[in-house]
Amino acid sequence: MIEINNTGNKDTRSGFGAGLVEAARENENVVGLCADLTGSLKMGDFAEEFPERFFQSGIAEANMMGVAAGLTIGGKIPFAATFANFATGRVYDQVRQSIAYSQKNVKIAASHAGITLGEDGATHQIMEDLGMMKMLPNMTVINPADYNQTKAATKAVAKMEGPVYLRFGRPKVANFTPEDQEFVIGKAVNMHEGSDVTIFATGHMLLKAAEAVNLLEKEQISVELINIHTIKPLDVDAVIASVSKTKAAVTCEEHLMNGGLGESIAQVLGRNIPAPLEVVAVDDTFGESGKPEELMKKYGLTTENIVEAVKRAVSRK
Repeated sequence: MIEINNTGNKDTRSGFGAGLVEAARENENVVGLCADLTGSLKMGDFAEEFPERFFQSGIAEANMMGVAAGLTIGGKIPFAATFANFATGRVYDQVRQSIAYSQKNVKIAASHAGITLGEDGATHQIMEDLGMMKMLPNMTVINPADYNQTKAATKAVAKMEGPVYLRFGRPKVANFTPEDQEFVIGKAVNMHEGSDVTIFATGHMLLKAAEAVNLLEKEQISVELINIHTIKPLDVDAVIASVSKTKAAVTCEEHLMNGGLGESIAQVLGRNIPAPLEVVAVDDTFGESGKPEELMKKYGLTTENIVEAVKRAVSRK
């Protein structure tokens, strides 16, 4: 069984805000840029403590990305922050040309991602962002699970060289990963050993995957749970090692099936160790306005959906 020790529900965007302040205290070159969403991105504390290092770009996301790229030339480490929809779909050309292609040390901080954005509806609930960003050469893509992990991830990306897409969300969710965790970019975390099937989970779906593990163990199905916080570079060795043992896999993500974690895992399995794979993700559709948990249920992103996917994968072994 996995012990889920929730220390209190918190939003992952607040983990970003807290991590940014600590990263800035450690390195005077850390600067913040925001597209008129200081409160939504939880950058208020940063702006108050480091006013000379905070740049409000207004609703001009493309310009913000260009400014961020320029700041790196002077040795700054810019965190360019806005909603995930605007950080990818609205500015893909600027990100591709000025940041990824040029290998600029820009950290794109993207909040309000996925279906759990809720009532804001389909225009803002981007679910193709991980795919868009992982396809860009030179781009690191990170999708942490809770407040603690987002805070640790923010501090870690401030210390690495190169462009990063850091994805997080709006709703308050269980904060259950260790407060003192070491966040190693590109290194998966094995949260539970198992022998019958491996679940690879990322972001908000990690908690639901952990709940599914506990339900499945009551039915004598032994599940290995791997926390994939880094979508790219993917920890290929961890994927191969686990599925070599369990012979079946399930992926869980708050993202479209196309372009997401499931697709990446499928490539690894196809090239190295073919095995049954089930993907728990949104199936080729836009979202809609509604309460986050209701939307998660409608679009097949629940603990029960994971349990069913595991049983299908095991039956195909």
